[in-house]
Amino acid sequence: MFQRNADGSPVLKQIEINTISASFGGLASRTPAVHRHVLNVLSKTKEAAKILSNNPSKGLAQGITKAWELYGSANALVLLIAQEKERNIFDQRAIENELLAQNIHVIRRRFEDVSEKGSLDQDRRLFMDGQEVAVVYFRDGYMPSQYSVQNWEARLLLERSCAIKCPDIATQLAGTKKVQQELSRMGVLEMLLPGQPETVARLRATFAGLYSLDMGEEGDQAITEALAAPSQFVLKPQREGGGNNLYGEEMVQALEHLKDSEERASYILMEKIEPEPFGNCLLRPGSPVRVVQCISELGIFGVYVRQGKTLVMNKHVGHLLRTKAIEHADGGVAAGVAVLDNPYPVA
Repeated sequence: MFQRNADGSPVLKQIEINTISASFGGLASRTPAVHRHVLNVLSKTKEAAKILSNNPSKGLAQGITKAWELYGSANALVLLIAQEKERNIFDQRAIENELLAQNIHVIRRRFEDVSEKGSLDQDRRLFMDGQEVAVVYFRDGYMPSQYSVQNWEARLLLERSCAIKCPDIATQLAGTKKVQQELSRMGVLEMLLPGQPETVARLRATFAGLYSLDMGEEGDQAITEALAAPSQFVLKPQREGGGNNLYGEEMVQALEHLKDSEERASYILMEKIEPEPFGNCLLRPGSPVRVVQCISELGIFGVYVRQGKTLVMNKHVGHLLRTKAIEHADGGVAAGVAVLDNPYPVA
């Protein structure tokens, strides 16, 4: 997201990293055609030609295909872990269809199905309904509420298997807010990228302020600063899925409640990014089409595949632009607040 500096100049700042169930790759692959069509209907052919091509569903499928190839069994399947009531199924189907075009078959199962019908053989190969699984692709399992005792047992079975996980539990945890905050500490990037000061500087320039709430002087100071200027901070729990962050008075109330409790360490504070609003029309069911003040958040889809400690694939495969009215502090597309959008180059 673009942060507005004191002198009015924009600079890109990172919001977060998502390492499990990154959604809208399928639908984002189709939004360029929608906007081109609308502009062409309006005889805006030059403007339509400026809409960037974008096909993250193909790129995400390439990563899963590479993992499937590394597994080395032509008859093995991809197991997609899905929710019981999945509203975003068509987004997922786009990736499934890309895989099917490579003659890689996908089966959709819930955690409960894995618990009841999944098994490992003596070589830790994973079988589901008697079919060998090469890759497990999680589109569920990113919130604590999604884990019953039975579901935890199913996740453990999947983790113990030699099937390739997207992601495994370590990679999922690497995407938490707390890890993001710790990566921002001075010296951490230098340790991870030794001898690359320019790379470290470029990365650190994208970080917003990130503050630990661990018990102790550092956490106390962060809370004091947030309570003194609540409009400048966001309180973030270790949660994914949208709608979990706290702003303004809600943040103040939460910090007053948490400040003397060890529970506060399960949150981080982040500098609130202040992008420049712009006028746009948001097309949503039940809402009139009118120009409102909006902000956008740009997401970059990346594919990362490794075999042991060997890097196999690490590349950008597309983008996602989400736009919402400035009246909404939190919440995304699935919450009905934001809409899928496209970048429009002006230079």
